[in-house]
Amino acid sequence: MANANLQTTISPHNQAPLCTRVYPDESELDEKLRKAARAQKEWEKVDLKERIAIGHKFMEEFEKMKGHDLYLELTEQMGRPVSQVAGEIKGFLSRAEYLLSIAESSLADVSLKDTDAPGFRRYIKRVPLGTVFVIAPWNFPYLTSINSVLPAIIAGNAVLLKPSPQTPLAAERFATALVNAGVPEGIIQVFHLSPILTSYVVQHQLVDFVCFTGSVRGGQAVERAAVEAPGFKGVALELGGKDPAYVRADADLDYTIAELVDGAMFNSGQSCCAIERIYVHESVYDKFVEGYVNLVKKYKLGDPTKSDTNLGPVVSVASAERIKRQVADAVKAGARALIPEDLFPIAQQRINAYVAPQVLVDVDHTMDVMMEETFGPVVGIQKVSSDEEAVRLMNDSPYGLTASIWTNAAENPDSEKAFLQMVDQLNTGTVFLNRCDFLDPALAWTGVKNSGRGVSLSKFGMVD
Repeated sequence: MANANLQTTISPHNQAPLCTRVYPDESELDEKLRKAARAQKEWEKVDLKERIAIGHKFMEEFEKMKGHDLYLELTEQMGRPVSQVAGEIKGFLSRAEYLLSIAESSLADVSLKDTDAPGFRRYIKRVPLGTVFVIAPWNFPYLTSINSVLPAIIAGNAVLLKPSPQTPLAAERFATALVNAGVPEGIIQVFHLSPILTSYVVQHQLVDFVCFTGSVRGGQAVERAAVEAPGFKGVALELGGKDPAYVRADADLDYTIAELVDGAMFNSGQSCCAIERIYVHESVYDKFVEGYVNLVKKYKLGDPTKSDTNLGPVVSVASAERIKRQVADAVKAGARALIPEDLFPIAQQRINAYVAPQVLVDVDHTMDVMMEETFGPVVGIQKVSSDEEAVRLMNDSPYGLTASIWTNAAENPDSEKAFLQMVDQLNTGTVFLNRCDFLDPALAWTGVKNSGRGVSLSKFGMVD
């Protein structure tokens, strides 16, 4: 019988227990929250330049952890091929570097002297919120947590970091590097919590702000808990996506196909901004689909701890079953699956978390595979006859995180004009031209509709 006070991480690739953590009780949480509140009052007195210097020291401490052991540790927790983990660590550190570089200017007082009346001096002072509760996901545990943890600490807050039960070791490494760099232990604490205890912390009077990254259902639960708490608590939500791409007639197909395959399949499609649906102009549709399918067939699905694997399992057996069911439902409704399942025999074995990559055509918006988040190595491709039809379908979604348009804007002024018109018409947080599934730390990361609210990254995320 499972112990309700224990959290056990199961490795996706072999379904073996990896590590176990014990949940605290409410009295232990109360003491940890008091510790955070006490530490925050002292931390906010530390000069901003000194806090930034500690941030740079943190980068040095984390650099010491880089290497195969760190990469394999993450692979064993969440299943990404070990050959692809270094990219997340590189991005983690580069985001940290950028956020530190803009911290002083972003957190400075805002002077209004240009409009002050004689005898008046007005300014807006930026002050810490207090204690920030960060609930981080498993799919990119380093990249997602750096977006909120480091800015909050540098701004003078205390942070309570709750990792996903799937990736507890990532949060512990992150916190260790911060403490080794000089961040007081009360300023960064890692909490392993059940859903009930998570709600308890969200509603706690000593928590001033909550940052959540995860599913729509999880975000709704956090929002509900915050609303039901005494007072008014700030909440930032980064939720799901069903991100579309539109391939125009003049797109560079070789380049576009390679980028959109990677955008759909990297991390087994488990990214909030992964490409999940593609609309292709009818004049290039057949050629695009043929090239796309041929490239997907070359993937090697297998043990992610092996260096030659480039597609690993999804996070759990339950997730694998849900994804396969979504594909089966689409096929039953009239979609055609273009990737033979026998190319990936490991996905046909019973009770495992492996999902064969799949490309579906003859799809439409009556199917969940084109409307609801898949979070797996599956993409639907639909033919369109015009920019107007593509924009209408891209906007026909409960989500709005990113969208990408693929066209030769550099050499065709009409294509550039069309792209800029579509940017204004798309209801989404970010629009890419000839790229996808990428976050630039200088740009505000935000979403609309069920993709959430609030901002991370950029100077706006630093003060949000």
